Amino acid sequence: MAGDGEGCAGLPRIAVLGAGIFARTQYIPRLREIAHLVVLKAIWSRTKESAKAAAELARDFAPEIECKWGDAGLEEIMGDSSIMGVAVVLAGQVQVELSLKMLKAGKHVIQEKPASGSTTEAETALSIYNSFPNQFPYKPIWALGENYRFEPAFMESSKLIKDIGDMMHIQVIIEGSMNSSNPYFSSSWRRNFVGGFILDMGVHFIAGLRMLVGSEVTSVSSISRHVDMSLPPPDNICSLFQLENGCAGVFVFAVNSRSPKILWRVDGTKGTIQVERGVDSGKHGYQVLFSGENGQCQKTFYPFCGVNEELKTFVQDMLAASKDRDRKAEPRSSYVEGARDVAVLEAMLESSAKQGAPVQVKRFPLV
Repeated sequence: MAGDGEGCAGLPRIAVLGAGIFARTQYIPRLREIAHLVVLKAIWSRTKESAKAAAELARDFAPEIECKWGDAGLEEIMGDSSIMGVAVVLAGQVQVELSLKMLKAGKHVIQEKPASGSTTEAETALSIYNSFPNQFPYKPIWALGENYRFEPAFMESSKLIKDIGDMMHIQVIIEGSMNSSNPYFSSSWRRNFVGGFILDMGVHFIAGLRMLVGSEVTSVSSISRHVDMSLPPPDNICSLFQLENGCAGVFVFAVNSRSPKILWRVDGTKGTIQVERGVDSGKHGYQVLFSGENGQCQKTFYPFCGVNEELKTFVQDMLAASKDRDRKAEPRSSYVEGARDVAVLEAMLESSAKQGAPVQVKRFPLV
């Protein structure tokens, strides 16, 4: 059983499934930073070579880390009662299947975004998850690694939104830098994913929008194009969207631009709030600009820390679930929230396939 084993000094143990770019450059460094909270017991990959190479990167803070590979390695992780949870950091096309397999074995799961390749896949996955029998002392937690919801810039901005009065309009401008110098440019699964980079990257920006405004996107009307032939189609999209609260906005996303820029801006009757990606004192993060009724602009910079914070929260949720059988994932990292991000982008892509015809965004119930 997954919940009865804890690691050295009483710390919970987890495994990482995947040894790709994000696992190596984000999960391993972030787990190093929280090694006082959780033990990385194993890392799995399809091949022995990639599993060993990734494990070596973690050897300094996880000296007893085990390498697992292939189907046999997955079975060993599922059968290891000391492993309380797993991080599924794999190609988007296989993450849901592997997550459900681990959840069924009683492991808590934090799955990397996107939640799924479609809302249909997400609906089916949630139905399967909810049908699992209560064979463990708790229901395994299914969290989603959508780190924007854990960025302090969005958390603080979502509190300030009430001070700008009634929302008048919203702008989300994403001018990305997905070119040959980007490590993800040649990622085959991202290129072959439904919607290409638009869906894989776009869930971040939709998550930021929904977090900031605190209202759901209900309908969209979009036009997408394929301009840069070195990228999979489509590589840019322009969308008009409407929120549940009646406010409208525009979402403009170019996967690759000569002048990268990422910002969210909400204009209200009493002020304006803008969140913009940038660098301050050598640190990457977000600058929040808040203009209130007095006309003065308040500037605050928040360095990136979303992955770190969501992993810490996942560990806390795992431990709490061992004491409270009805414990669910922290709402910001719930799988449903990630599915809602996918639903917005899916509607945008559907609208563009219909030459901009309005499309209603599929609703996901709270579970």
